[in-house]
Amino acid sequence: MLIHPMKSLPCLVLHCAGVSDTGRVRNNNEDAMAWHAGTGLAVLADGMGGYNAGEVAAALAVDGIGSDMLRWLRQHPGSSAEQVQQALAAAVRAANQAIVRHAGSDAQCAGMGTTLVAAVFGAGTLVLCHVGDSRCYRLRAGSLQQLTRDHSWLQEQIDAGWLSAEEAQYYGPRNLVTRALGVQDNAQEECQNLPVQAGDLYLLCSDGLHDLIGDALLQAALARSQTLEDKAQSLVDLANAHGGNDNISVLLVQVGAAGDCADNGLLQAPLQRLP
Repeated sequence: MLIHPMKSLPCLVLHCAGVSDTGRVRNNNEDAMAWHAGTGLAVLADGMGGYNAGEVAAALAVDGIGSDMLRWLRQHPGSSAEQVQQALAAAVRAANQAIVRHAGSDAQCAGMGTTLVAAVFGAGTLVLCHVGDSRCYRLRAGSLQQLTRDHSWLQEQIDAGWLSAEEAQYYGPRNLVTRALGVQDNAQEECQNLPVQAGDLYLLCSDGLHDLIGDALLQAALARSQTLEDKAQSLVDLANAHGGNDNISVLLVQVGAAGDCADNGLLQAPLQRLP
């Protein structure tokens, strides 16, 4: 997949694979995720609140951000990373308002919300936005790094010095987020621009994975000599083997060497919901 660049740099060659699983405890899957090959757009959301309402919130976030960003990226080829970040943040805020409106108009959806991680891969740059505790990791040269910082009660205790990162692994409540789309008028998204290198492997995931699997196991699983599809499935299997007490969603993006730009119709293709 050749991805159109930001500015005039060579295009990236990206490969994506995703798996979403209900897990071993929940009755339905309230996660949603999507990928667009033509623009390097990846979106993952973990819904919460009410009977099936989390599923509604996650779908509104993924579909709304996907639609807004595809339209913007098609209309603004060659944009800078800073411009893409502004557009992505605006799309996140619009999705937040859509969820708030829907929750206000449907009693069964009252109180619903969703965490989010969204990324746009361009030549040499990753634009990343997140809300809540859905995460993005990067495996580079065999070393794993968490690129997002959880918006959660537990992370606040770590930041305040009340808990160490090691102590937090065994301390609850792990799933109490302090930011989410749909819970207030202000989305409170956090965005950043990061350098991308050939060979990078990026993992977007819901807390159904990272709450059960520590960094050492994640790094080992991502470093295996497997296809991208097999790696995604093995991560889901690993979370289920450790209890599977929540929905598990995994979206992997592998960065290849730069190549010549050629969309082959990918730019106009629809957003692909995964799996």
